[in-house]
Amino acid sequence: MSRDRIAAFATAASVGSSRVCKVASVLVAASFALAIFTGSAAALAADPEDSVRNLYETLLRTMKEGRILGESGRFARIEPVINRLFDIPFMARLAVGTSWASLSPAQQQQVTAAFGSYISATYADRFDNYAGQRLEVSGHQPSASGVIVKTRIVKGSGEAVGIEYLVRQNGDDWRISDVYLDGSISQLATQRSEFGAILRRDGFDGLIATLNRKVSLLTGNVAKAS
Repeated sequence: MSRDRIAAFATAASVGSSRVCKVASVLVAASFALAIFTGSAAALAADPEDSVRNLYETLLRTMKEGRILGESGRFARIEPVINRLFDIPFMARLAVGTSWASLSPAQQQQVTAAFGSYISATYADRFDNYAGQRLEVSGHQPSASGVIVKTRIVKGSGEAVGIEYLVRQNGDDWRISDVYLDGSISQLATQRSEFGAILRRDGFDGLIATLNRKVSLLTGNVAKAS
């Protein structure tokens, strides 16, 4: 084969290889974009029950190690999960009620943090040990405010308590925004009544002090009254 033909062949092979690489690059980029789009769509379509299941999985693990962890250990494990799965800013605003608008941004942030700690401490105190309980998610249904996730806690004796969670979509996530005992008693409505009374009697500083004191009692940082 002549040098001219060899050169021509090499040039053609180089061009062909370049075209193959370009096609491969386009296919890889398209596949990557499709994966991102599919992942985003899946996140938006996530089952609202997942938030409650994640909460229950954490509570069950914590209960099984409850005595080893102790009060403060249970709180340390549960608090970041509560902050991730609950819509704490939304819940704090509703719990404070009409007084929220009169608070400064710094006060709103302060009461939101105190409220989140109080919710976490309450769960750490109530789910303190394991005695054969089962935490079951049984389904969900749409509501005017979001989605109601139905669950029940079955004690070791077989007695079951129904608990429903109001879950709302917040961006790509589903966040718990209220809890109903026996399907009717709203935790948020009860807290709104309690907080309103404290605000009228003791003002904002009194509410913060009350929440912080309850957290300290529930997490064992101060001795509980006998």
